Amino acid sequence: MLNLSRRQFLKSAALFSAAAGCGCNTTYVSSKSFPNIIFIMADDMGYGDPGCYNPESKTPTPNIDRFAQQGLQFTHAHSPGTLCVPARYGLLTGRYPFREEMSKHRIAPLIEPERMTIASVLKKNGYRTACIGKWHLGFHNISDPDYDQPLRGGPVDLGFDTFFGMHASLDIPPYYYIENDQVVQAPTDSIKASHTGWVTPVQGKFWRQGKIAPDFDHDNVLPDFADKAISFIQQQDENHPFFLYLALAAPHTPWLPSEKFEGTSEAGLYGDFIHMVDFYVGKVLQELEKQGLADNSLVIFTSDNGPVWYEHDIEKYGHDSTTFLKGMKADAYEGGHRMPFIARWPGHIKPATCTDEVISFTDMLATFAAIVDEELPENAGEDSYNILPVLLGQDYDKPLRQATVIEDRAIIQWPWKLILGSGYGNLHVRYSEKLQAEKRAEENIGGGLFNLQDDPLETRNLYDQHPEKVKRLTRLLESYRSRGYSVMR
Repeated sequence: MLNLSRRQFLKSAALFSAAAGCGCNTTYVSSKSFPNIIFIMADDMGYGDPGCYNPESKTPTPNIDRFAQQGLQFTHAHSPGTLCVPARYGLLTGRYPFREEMSKHRIAPLIEPERMTIASVLKKNGYRTACIGKWHLGFHNISDPDYDQPLRGGPVDLGFDTFFGMHASLDIPPYYYIENDQVVQAPTDSIKASHTGWVTPVQGKFWRQGKIAPDFDHDNVLPDFADKAISFIQQQDENHPFFLYLALAAPHTPWLPSEKFEGTSEAGLYGDFIHMVDFYVGKVLQELEKQGLADNSLVIFTSDNGPVWYEHDIEKYGHDSTTFLKGMKADAYEGGHRMPFIARWPGHIKPATCTDEVISFTDMLATFAAIVDEELPENAGEDSYNILPVLLGQDYDKPLRQATVIEDRAIIQWPWKLILGSGYGNLHVRYSEKLQAEKRAEENIGGGLFNLQDDPLETRNLYDQHPEKVKRLTRLLESYRSRGYSVMR
């Protein structure tokens, strides 16, 4: 394994040891059968929300914390995007999101039907595949659909046998469920916008006004997705491997903790909703155990991007949703894209272990392909690296990734990180007067250069002091931006 000096980014080594309770040695036990694979993605959960990443967290996550003790905890796992759509595109395709026009999802599918995905490579190798939850990668005619006709270009056209979920986030109308490629009930009713008087209008029990299906209830979406996932697991057996992509729509707004969870955290509605998310993650994991499938299952838990949690929220509740990381959702700083990421695979991943290897969601395609011994073609997964050596505790003498790109505005080549332009995104700047002034100052500089090992909080901008590093990393980022670029796996 690599030298663990990167863990200096934590507040202290002792603090992290208390949180993770792990050493970083793993052993590999061979197996002839393909494992089941479950990938659980929360929506807008911060690096500092789970207690296993932040012992000072005010959001209870007992199930996620227990899961971390059973597996491998990554401390430098990155989403390829700082928003919902690019994160999901990178995960499913193994490609950086700048290789496609992300705004296209509003009117058409982002992923071409011939594009290899993590679902299609597993289905080709005998897996039963299911997508449950938030899609947010577009369908044909999604801007003006005929609800009696199939919605094409979605999960069931891209490698998934079955799909149950929503077209986008839980605060974006119209609100309705989709099963496979059919709308369950058309959004024939209307619903008013919901605002709860939070300091910023994009927090709390917030959703936009629009059309809604008669059978759709915002409060029921999280339990509905969990129940569908549990039902899918119950239909499986030991003779056929399966892949479940469970894309939760929470704790993204609206924050809707049920009565059982109200007041159970010290971080208001958000913390209570995190607790509810953790509960349903636990229910899915418990069903896997109940069905006797856990021992031959690789399960991964993560979040798509950073949280919507401002300075005034930290001051009010004493909870830092990104722990020590700077920034939040939509920001190029670490809080926008460094994610909690935990993997469990009994007999292959040693329990209670941790790694500081830098990885990206895009690496799942090459990794899952390696599990089933499938060689990726040159036109697939251009930005995907096989991270099995990390998962299995195998020895390797250099980082697996040459560099890690975040959208098209930041690149990490340990320990250096370059941000082009401002590190703040629109969500952060728009609702923070303090940051408006900081952003204006940053724009006068032109970018940010940080040594993440020496300055994990990204407080010392070395952009002007090291022009040669800025130039080198800019050239490297430009090489990734070229559509003809492919990596050596």
